[in-house]
Amino acid sequence: MPEKEVVDRANEDLKEGKSPSTAAGEFVREEIEHVREGKHGARSPQQAIAIGLSKARRAGIPLAPPKPGKTSDATRKSAERDYSKGQSGAKKKTSAKRSRATEEALKKEPRSTVSHKALSAHAKKAAKSR
Repeated sequence: MPEKEVVDRANEDLKEGKSPSTAAGEFVREEIEHVREGKHGARSPQQAIAIGLSKARRAGIPLAPPKPGKTSDATRKSAERDYSKGQSGAKKKTSAKRSRATEEALKKEPRSTVSHKALSAHAKKAAKSR
């Protein structure tokens, strides 16, 4: 569950007319901070970013899922599911068992994946592929 301040900052960005991806950046930043604090780990910078984007979609940020061909079908379907959950407004309580299992799995992952060095390498690689 994202922190209230993060949701407020993201909504403020949207009110200012910024794009949904900018607003979603707040959630990605929060996720990177969580990994750095040691709340849990991530296998790669991409995974930390993906978790943040998923949280943003579920929180109601109108961030459209990727177009077919951009990512795998499973990723796109997951993003579509998150998007529709966030846009529907119906709040269903998350299963405690599932939440705990996810958290335990993430705790076993490394923390170094969101170091300044790793994020810099990821940014350079992403820029090169663009």
